[in-house]
Amino acid sequence: MKRAIILVLVLLSITSTVYAQKINSSYRLNIHKTEEPIEIDGLMNEEAWRVADVASEFFMITPMDTSYSQVKTDVRMAYDDKNLYIIVINHHAVEGPYMVESLRRDFNFGKNDNFLLFMDPFDDQLNGFSFGANAAGAQWDGIMYDGGRVDLSWDNKWVSKVKNYEDKWIFEAAIPFKSIRYKIGITEWGINFSRMDLKTTEKSGWAPVPRQFPSASLAYTGILVWDNPPPVAGPNISIIPYAVGGRTRDVQAGENAVYRRDFGMDAKIGLSSSINLDLTVNPDFSQVEVDKQITNLDRFELFFPERRQFFLENADLFGNFGYESIRPFFSRRIGLNAPIQAGARLSGRINKDWRIGAMTMQTAAVEEKEIDAQNYSVISLQRRVFSRSNIGAIFVNRQAGLFNAPIDFDKPGYAAYDRNIGLEYNLASSNNLWTGKAFVLKSLNQNVNNGGLAYAANLRYTSGNLYWNLQAEHVSENFTAEVGYVPRVGFYKAHPVVGYLFFPKSKKILSHGPELNAKWFFDTKWDKTDNESYALYKIRFRSQSNLATWFAHDYVKLLQPFDPTNVTGDTLARGTEHRWLSWGAEYTSKPQSVFTYAFSTRLGGYYANGERYNVVGEMGYRFQPYFSITMTANYNEIHLPEPWNVTRFWLVGPRLDLTLTNTFFITSFVQYNEQIENININTRLQWRFKPASDIFLVFTDNYLPAPFNVKDRSVALKFTYWWNI
Repeated sequence: MKRAIILVLVLLSITSTVYAQKINSSYRLNIHKTEEPIEIDGLMNEEAWRVADVASEFFMITPMDTSYSQVKTDVRMAYDDKNLYIIVINHHAVEGPYMVESLRRDFNFGKNDNFLLFMDPFDDQLNGFSFGANAAGAQWDGIMYDGGRVDLSWDNKWVSKVKNYEDKWIFEAAIPFKSIRYKIGITEWGINFSRMDLKTTEKSGWAPVPRQFPSASLAYTGILVWDNPPPVAGPNISIIPYAVGGRTRDVQAGENAVYRRDFGMDAKIGLSSSINLDLTVNPDFSQVEVDKQITNLDRFELFFPERRQFFLENADLFGNFGYESIRPFFSRRIGLNAPIQAGARLSGRINKDWRIGAMTMQTAAVEEKEIDAQNYSVISLQRRVFSRSNIGAIFVNRQAGLFNAPIDFDKPGYAAYDRNIGLEYNLASSNNLWTGKAFVLKSLNQNVNNGGLAYAANLRYTSGNLYWNLQAEHVSENFTAEVGYVPRVGFYKAHPVVGYLFFPKSKKILSHGPELNAKWFFDTKWDKTDNESYALYKIRFRSQSNLATWFAHDYVKLLQPFDPTNVTGDTLARGTEHRWLSWGAEYTSKPQSVFTYAFSTRLGGYYANGERYNVVGEMGYRFQPYFSITMTANYNEIHLPEPWNVTRFWLVGPRLDLTLTNTFFITSFVQYNEQIENININTRLQWRFKPASDIFLVFTDNYLPAPFNVKDRSVALKFTYWWNI
C-alpha cells in the first residue's frame, strides 16, 4: 500500500509539470468603463451596450465538441465604479417555448434553458464565481472551487432581469464589486460563458471546452481584458441582522410548548478586495430546509451536506481537505447538540498564489445533556504551484471550555481536546486531463497515546474516451477526527476505476461505454474485510436521458455486530463472512418534457445468504414556471433467516414547489420513513423582499405513522436584512 501511494505521488509530480500555458488565452473580450447609468430592465437601450465588444460564435460542447454551436448567443459586458454589468441575447434556434423547471433560485443546470457566467478574478484557474439565470428569470449564483465545481449554497447581493421574445430571451445583470472577491491592480480575469438550450439539446461555451469536462471548467476560460484595473470597491461592510420568533412542542414527551424570541447578527467585513472577515453572534438557522431522508442500510455513519450560509463562502479551504470519507473538518459537527454563541471566519486570497482560511466558533454548555462549552477552530493555508495545482496545510482543534473551565461530567472516554494537523497536494494539469490528490493527517487526542495517522493518494486521467482513477487509502485504528467526518478507521483501501466512452455518429445516442470499478478493504494486518466489484454499462442519449445497468459482487467480513435491516436490533456476529451477487439498472428521462420520471432497481443477494429487492422511482410534473410537483418512492424488501425473516419498508416523499415570482417561493414536502417509523412534514415560505434580504415562515411536524399521532411540531418566523454600510 505504501509503495502504491509512493507511485501515485511520483506520477502526480511528473504530471504537474506538463501543459503549463493557459489553453484558451487567445479568446479575449474587452470590457470598458461606462459613465452612463445602466438600468437593469432586460432592454439593450443604453449607449454602453451599443459600443461594447461582443462575445459570440460559441462553440458546441455537447452533443459534439468539434464545431460551432447552432444556437446563437451574444454577450456584452461593461462596468462602472460600483458594478460589473452583463447583457446576453439568447437567440432561439428552434421555434417553441423555453423550457424551465420553475422560478426557484439555483436551479438544476441540465433541466433549464439557461445562461451562466463563470469568472476567475485571480486568473488562477482554480477559484471563482458563477452567476446566471434561466429563461424565466430565476437567478443562479455560486462560488467556484477545485477548478470547476460550483457551490450553489452561496448567496450574495446582485440584481438581474430576463425578458422574453418570440425569437430570443435577454438576460441583464448588475453584480456589485462588493459581492465578489478579486485582486486589485490586475487587468485580465479568466472568463467563460455557457448556454444550455434544451430544444436543441445543445450545450455551448464561448471559449471551447472538451465535452468530457463541465462547461464550468476554469482550465478552459478565455480572458476578460479590462481597459483599466477594476475599481476598488471602497468600504465593504455588510451588517445582516435577524430576528426570529417561534414555538416548539415535544408532544410525545408531554412537554409544554417552548417559545422563542431571539435575535442575532452576521457581519461581512471586506479587509481587502480578496479577503473577507465574517462574524456571527447568536446565529440561527431555522430557515434551513430539513435534510432529505434516505434509507439507511449502511454499517457506518451517513453524510449530510452543510446548508448553513455562514459556513459556505470559501468552504473548500476548510471542508475539501482529504477525501469524502476522510475529512479532518466537517462544519456540521459545530452546533450539533449545543447552541452556537458566536464565531468568526477569515477567508480569501493574500495574493495570486496564497489563500488563507481561519475560523473559530464557540458553543454554549448544555448541562442537562452533560455537554461542555466547546471551542472549534480551524486554520488552513493553500499555496498554488505549477499552473493549477496547490499545496495545503490544515490545523483543526476542538477544545472543551476554553473561555470557561470544563465541567467535570466524569464521562468514560470523554476527551478535553481533539486535534488534526495535515498536509495536502492537489494536482490539476492545465488541460485538466490529469487530476489527483495526496495527503497525510495526524490526529492528537487526550485519550490516545501518540495519536493516529491517515494518508491517501489518487491519480485520475480523463480524456475524450478513456478515463481511469487509481486511489489508495490508510487510516490507523487510533485515528480520531471529532470535528471531521471519518466514519471508518483501522483499514487499508485500494480503489481502481477504469472506463471507456464511445461517441457514435447516431441521431439518438450521444455516448455509451463500460466501466469497471472495485473497492478492497483490508484491516491493519492486511486481512481482507470488504470487497465491492462491479461492471457498469451506461448510455447517454442526445435527448439528455440516461440509461445504465450494472452487475456486482460483494464480500463483507463483519468487524462489529450488525443488524442488516437497521430496524430489528437483532445482529449478525462479528467475524462472520458474507458474499452475494446483485444486479441493477437505472433510467432518467429527458428533462425537456413537463412530465419527467426516473427509476432504479436492485435485485440480488444480501447478508446471511439473504436477498434484497429495491425499487426507487420518481415522477414529476410542472406547470412552468410557477408550479411543480414531484413524487419519490423507495421500497426495500429484505429476505433473511430467522429472527429477521422478511422485512419491508417504504420511504415516500411528495414535494410541491410554488414559485409565484423569482422572489417568492413556497416549498412543501412530506417524508414518510417506515424504517424509522416517522412522518415528517415541512413547509417553508420565503419572500426575498430585497436582494439577499428575506422573510421566512417555516412549519415542521413529525408524526408516528400508526397510530397517526403527533411527535413534535414547530413553527418559526424569521426576518433577515442585508444592510451595506
